[in-house]
Amino acid sequence: MKKSTIWAISIVMGLSFLGLLYLQFSYVEEMVKMKKEQFDESVNRSLYQASRNLEMNETKRYLEKDVNATERRAFTEDSVMVDGLDGSIRQSHQFAVASDDGTVYSSFQLKTFEMKPSSVPKAMILRKDKSSLSTAAKTMQEIVRNRYIYQKALLDEVVYNILYTASDKPLKERINFRMLDGDIRTELQSNGINIPYHVTVSTTDGREVYRCSDYTDEGQEYSYTQLLFRNDPQSKMGVLKVHFPEMSSYIFSSVRFMIPSLVFTLVLLITFLFTIVVIFRQKRYTEIKNDFINNMTHELKTPIASISLAAQMMNDDSVTKSEHMMKHLGGVIADESKRLRFLVEKVLQMSMFDKKSVVFKKKELDLNEMVENISSTFSLRVEHTGGKIYTEIEAVDSSMYVDEVHFQNAITNLMDNAVKYRKPEEPLDVYIRTWNDHGHLCLSIRDTGQGIKKENVKKIFDKFYRVHTGNKHDVKGFGLGLAYVKKVVDLHQGEIKCESELGKGTKFTISLPIIKENIDNE
Repeated sequence: MKKSTIWAISIVMGLSFLGLLYLQFSYVEEMVKMKKEQFDESVNRSLYQASRNLEMNETKRYLEKDVNATERRAFTEDSVMVDGLDGSIRQSHQFAVASDDGTVYSSFQLKTFEMKPSSVPKAMILRKDKSSLSTAAKTMQEIVRNRYIYQKALLDEVVYNILYTASDKPLKERINFRMLDGDIRTELQSNGINIPYHVTVSTTDGREVYRCSDYTDEGQEYSYTQLLFRNDPQSKMGVLKVHFPEMSSYIFSSVRFMIPSLVFTLVLLITFLFTIVVIFRQKRYTEIKNDFINNMTHELKTPIASISLAAQMMNDDSVTKSEHMMKHLGGVIADESKRLRFLVEKVLQMSMFDKKSVVFKKKELDLNEMVENISSTFSLRVEHTGGKIYTEIEAVDSSMYVDEVHFQNAITNLMDNAVKYRKPEEPLDVYIRTWNDHGHLCLSIRDTGQGIKKENVKKIFDKFYRVHTGNKHDVKGFGLGLAYVKKVVDLHQGEIKCESELGKGTKFTISLPIIKENIDNE
């Protein structure tokens, strides 16, 4: 599959997932907003009703107080009159309410007509003439009317007292805070809100007159206010303030069911991205391995061709075979066989590392001594370029616990790269240094060769990766050398870093833990 096709599919799928996530987050945001508005409306409605209940309770208290006081000022009057002509008896009952100055607020009178004492019950039960029924109906209407006037007079007095007496009292005396808290709780529960809240009551100028016992400042951003005694003068009003510490959890609980959907969508998006990364990585590995196979074929053909040619010359009877010729052909076969074996072993070593089947035979070695031996081995090749190897042996504690063969091969590979990637027709200088740093044993190898571009430095430890050199193919290799070096250093619990600048050279730094830590890790 072409890379452009993979990119097109990736972009379409990625945009689809992002669109789905956007819609889900928008839906959650809209639900949270709607729940918040419903919560605000319910709380405001509950507080309004609680404040109204507060005013009604105050009115009720004053009503009961005034009614009791008024009833104590009420009086009754009974009168009986006898008609001497026909022997009928008239009896009346009157009820009246008067103020302290004698003003009568209301009164009503019930009239009963009787004929003769001996015939009153019988006459009242059996008599059905229209005049008696009409008189009784009028009497009841008058009773109701007078009672209405009486109650209205009482209410007028109560309202007068509330307007001119109650509002003069401080809020502490006007409000039953326990009853107010109960009203708030009841109204909130009736509106579907059953979460903790905190209450304060203050005057309009900010003086606090009440605070609930479990009050905390947590959740102050979710507070609601309601005026108390709204019809009083502004200076006599109160301010009820309620806030909800757990409002965020309450709102969040309404959209909790959407969390699994968001999580699954994110998992799918991450899985898709991981799949795309794996596809590109596998595609890159495939390309690198194809290059590796082509390169390896070319690399292996050279020693095989040399060995084959030398063998043909040895078997060709037409060629004069002197002792010097035979020695030369034997040397060519030996050198090319050694080179062929080295190439095959390098591939096999990386295969063993990948399968984690390599076994290290660690022992205590001296880094300073190993560096001097390797620098002596490479001195001839470096001096052949007109340069020189400079060693700075500064490590005092130079003991290390490593596999001699693999660790020596790692340093040799770094030295070999320094020689192979030198500047053409220019002398090569190599600087090797050892030192101790905070309980670590360090080694650096710096050269004055071609150097590496910054964008390529982070890739040089990848398997099969080789820095592009354009159309030049003068340096042979599989791209396994530095990958092998990093594997060896990592398996010794060490660290390797590369610093390079194109045209100025490259520096590799290896840091190993002290020998005691190495032994403990074993």
